[in-house]
Amino acid sequence: MKIQFKRKFINIAAIAATGAVLLLASGEGTAQAASQIVARVSISQQRMQVLVDGRPTFLWKVSTAGRGYVTPTGSFKPTRMHEMWYSRKYDNAPMPHSIFFNGGYAVHATNHISRLGRPASHGCVRLHPDDAADFYQLVESFGPSNTSIVIMK
Repeated sequence: MKIQFKRKFINIAAIAATGAVLLLASGEGTAQAASQIVARVSISQQRMQVLVDGRPTFLWKVSTAGRGYVTPTGSFKPTRMHEMWYSRKYDNAPMPHSIFFNGGYAVHATNHISRLGRPASHGCVRLHPDDAADFYQLVESFGPSNTSIVIMK
């Protein structure tokens, strides 16, 4: 299985550390997929670490629930994925590269990138659009059943 990343320059050292075969073709990264993905979201640090077969591969800034809202904690499996989704609850707000994990809660891209690294969402886990696209492709390639999303305080 191969994964074609959206961005031309990704953390090559991190991908190589997974033991995956890394090939470069016309400036874009292609990696042979391993078997398991774990996305660890730290609410206190506002970061999401992605492990591929137990090896740290990506570390991204996120925004979780702002004041008055809650991001659920626990271990979840993706329940559905949408390349583009519009929130029915929050004024049709766009949610690109949505990976839903608990009812209406999802990991998804945001256009409010200046707010990444601090709480700002209505409870979802927001990522930079490039990071969300990469994460979406990882989950799509490995399969939701081989993916865990772990959210901790």
